[in-house]
Amino acid sequence: MVNLIYSVFMSLDGYMEDASGNFDWAAPDEQVHQFVNDLERSVGTYLLGRRMYETMKFWESEANLAGEPPAMLDFAKIWQAANKIVFSRTLETASTRRTRVEKNFDPGAIRQLKEEADKDISIGGPELAAHAFQSGLIDECHLFILPILVGGGKKALPDQIWLELDLMDERHFDNGTVFLRYRVKQAR
Repeated sequence: MVNLIYSVFMSLDGYMEDASGNFDWAAPDEQVHQFVNDLERSVGTYLLGRRMYETMKFWESEANLAGEPPAMLDFAKIWQAANKIVFSRTLETASTRRTRVEKNFDPGAIRQLKEEADKDISIGGPELAAHAFQSGLIDECHLFILPILVGGGKKALPDQIWLELDLMDERHFDNGTVFLRYRVKQAR
């Protein structure tokens, strides 16, 4: 069975967006972006909430990518080749390739997807990930911790979830970002 991976860029104080909803402070440099690309090559399907999907649609447009650095162009190819499932009660249709919209998050359907998939599955967005954490579906967490304190905003990890994690990998980057890869060991 493949892994369901929650990957997130977060401030040192645990936020993926600041209090104004901004996350431009989390944009990876070329070194970090290439590392992310190498991780993402194993992903065959992205599970996204509507807001995360709206943000990620950027990678679908050739016009957005004109003149961008090689790591960004590389990620665009990875993104475009993957399947996407958007969970939204308000979005009627998807505007990107290889994308379908589901109205509700169904843990049983995600378990079946994990059993049938031949490549890893990535889940994006803390609200959607919270449902997967609560359902015991997350296998790994990929945390990119940035050297910044933002003082509040949208938390990167859910409240009221108790998990034991095994550290599988870590990496330090020149810009001060730290990558931590954890496997979920045990839920309580």
